[in-house]
Amino acid sequence: MGQATPSHPGPVAILGVPLDENSSYMRGPAKAPDLIREALYCDSANMWTENGLDLGIPGVIQDAGNVELAEGDPASFAKIEAAAAKVLASGTPLVSLGGDHSVAYPLLRAVSKHYPKLTVVHFDAHPDIYDELLENRHSHACPFARSMEEGLVSRLIQVGIRTISGHQREQAKKFGVETITMRHLDRLKSLKVEGPLYISVDLDAMDPAFVPGISHYEPGGMTVRELLDAIQHLGGQLIGADVVEYNPVRDREGQSAMVAAKILKELIAKILYQGRDAMPDWP
Repeated sequence: MGQATPSHPGPVAILGVPLDENSSYMRGPAKAPDLIREALYCDSANMWTENGLDLGIPGVIQDAGNVELAEGDPASFAKIEAAAAKVLASGTPLVSLGGDHSVAYPLLRAVSKHYPKLTVVHFDAHPDIYDELLENRHSHACPFARSMEEGLVSRLIQVGIRTISGHQREQAKKFGVETITMRHLDRLKSLKVEGPLYISVDLDAMDPAFVPGISHYEPGGMTVRELLDAIQHLGGQLIGADVVEYNPVRDREGQSAMVAAKILKELIAKILYQGRDAMPDWP
């Protein structure tokens, strides 16, 4: 059986963004990037994806390292944006590893310069669209408010939502956000996405029974399988992504790190194998 031929020549870059000072409840996600990498290359699994790509082939994954960030540095977002922009300037698609969800804002600032008509599909228990939280406009609860205010995103679709405040509901109406809550998850089947697509995955989109290594436990979330299926079957051209809010402080024997690594693999596979399900003879 032959190796599936990617429609994108590769590589896909991964960039660690170890920032968690905008977390509203618990610290810990700053430790995540290196632990997700460790899980990615762990011998308990292999580097093959579900559509038949071998990510272990040298050169397929390009590791751009971690953004160098110091506690309390007011230039942190600028440094994140610059690091992402450097990778994107080379023409290499980027998947970033947080860190808390506040990092999505500077990442989208970099991405939107290359893709001005961008659709974002955001998987999360929470909309993260507060105008401010705890007097912090750059809280991990605010990145999509900032992104929509600046016009970085043309279409924002939020999936897996199961706790939304009245204020965030008003924000969603203000910015024209499309919301697919957990109680209406079946609406994913009819979702149509076209053009450049960016996926932002907060691990708490999934039920804490599957992913205990998160700061905010909100029962009733997606299964790992539901999230993978959603990623694999979205339309559009996936041009980048982030995986955020893994908190190793609450993890159990690396369970959540392995889930994050699995999601990372399938995001890379989707970037490399645009528009096709899998190689013809792949089960």
